[in-house]
Amino acid sequence: MLWLTWRQFRAQAIVAAAALAAVAISLLATGFAVRNRYKSAGISACHIHHDCVKVASFYILQLRSSGPYDLSFNLGVLFLYAVPALIGLFWGAPLIAREFETGTFRLAWNQSVSRTRWIATKLGFVGLAAMATAGLFSLLITWWASPIDKALALAGQSAPVGEYRIDPLIFGVRDIAPIGYAALALALGVTFGVLIRRTIPAMAAGLASFAAIQVAWVNLIRPHLISPKVASHGLGPQNLNEFIISGPDRAVTVVGSWRPPGGWVLSNQAVTPAGKVFTGPATKACLGGVQQQCNAWLASKHLHQLVSFQPESRFWAFQWFETGIFLLVAFALAVFCAQRIRRRRLA
Repeated sequence: MLWLTWRQFRAQAIVAAAALAAVAISLLATGFAVRNRYKSAGISACHIHHDCVKVASFYILQLRSSGPYDLSFNLGVLFLYAVPALIGLFWGAPLIAREFETGTFRLAWNQSVSRTRWIATKLGFVGLAAMATAGLFSLLITWWASPIDKALALAGQSAPVGEYRIDPLIFGVRDIAPIGYAALALALGVTFGVLIRRTIPAMAAGLASFAAIQVAWVNLIRPHLISPKVASHGLGPQNLNEFIISGPDRAVTVVGSWRPPGGWVLSNQAVTPAGKVFTGPATKACLGGVQQQCNAWLASKHLHQLVSFQPESRFWAFQWFETGIFLLVAFALAVFCAQRIRRRRLA
């Protein structure tokens, strides 16, 4: 049974191995260049004779303006985001649906191999291959970015926003999270294949459901998987990031410049001493008047910047929680598929 599963799956395995090799060559070549720049920048010894923040910030700025950072890493991130979806699309959906379409399930179920062993072997073999593939891609990305992670930690608030590993755009391609995504995408594809019994519709349904789950998870569930922290800081003209006046009622949007180093900011609001969100209206001095008068008006409001965020220290907690939940859902879907197949008639 294992040999038969391999023969049916070997074309997809060869394609995955070729893609992994191509990405590995690219990331290894540029990854060593990133490490050489990290060494030559002197970041590892900055605490002895340099300002760590300045040295690390300059190193990040260099990488952002050069090919190794903007091309190899960003393409690797985009590719790794596509890997779980492609696994569900081309590995999961056809795995059982193709057997129904061609009618080969009748022959398989009349042999000495039980249905439970048949589905368990297929799901186990392909599932392990899917998780290993996603895990290896993630390992390459994580290895490539490890010097940048160290530099970002040193740069603190001087580092660019959206490049920390807990940021939603980076989190999903680092460490163990892609393993859970690959397992879920595969399980969804197999489930729709069992229910619909047609490959193309199962591929479409699996891809759409996986994309919907990812969007809902990142925007609605992950931010509150662990209760966010809240920080309050004084807000005045000297630490503004944005000051926007809009509409005929002169509504004001005020955004402070403080942000947690390495943290994932969920909300950033300006609040009054009474705890209400400040929306103005803006004084006439801020509408083409004297800047000093506008600054004095803003300072008189005694505003505070209220920031809700997930700290960088929770990165691994989120990784384990998220991966564990996705693996459990994938396992539940696999059990559901096995039960459906065990009870299905040959006709």
